[in-house]
Amino acid sequence: MAMSDTLTEAFNDQIGLEFASSHAYLQLAAYFADRSLTGFESWMRAQADEERVHGMKFFDFVLDRGRQVELGPIDAPSSVPASALEAFEIALAHEEKVTASIQRLMALAEAESDAASYSILQWFLTEQIEEEATVGEILGRL
Repeated sequence: MAMSDTLTEAFNDQIGLEFASSHAYLQLAAYFADRSLTGFESWMRAQADEERVHGMKFFDFVLDRGRQVELGPIDAPSSVPASALEAFEIALAHEEKVTASIQRLMALAEAESDAASYSILQWFLTEQIEEEATVGEILGRL
């Protein structure tokens, strides 16, 4: 079952956003590595790996739907934090951006009556709730 061109483009954009998220977390890992904060560095590296896995889930989904994956450029992360607190504020803002993007994808899938997209998007939305809660908890502790 193929997706529309519009939905395919939106999924390809999401793939790029997931890989950009991985890139952003790697930059934050480097920030913590430079400061010998190895626990935070490890956490950020794990998040970077997880975001790449998420990108690949979307990647495979697009291919499984008979559509072409089109990868765009990944920009350098826009912010270098001034503190550990700011690093996690950046992480939370990025997670909120990803959540909003997934919600837009869900609305588009619903508007196009593309039921095949619902389950993967619901899984990702649930994942984003967990991601935001985890980063929020760390921010609260900081």
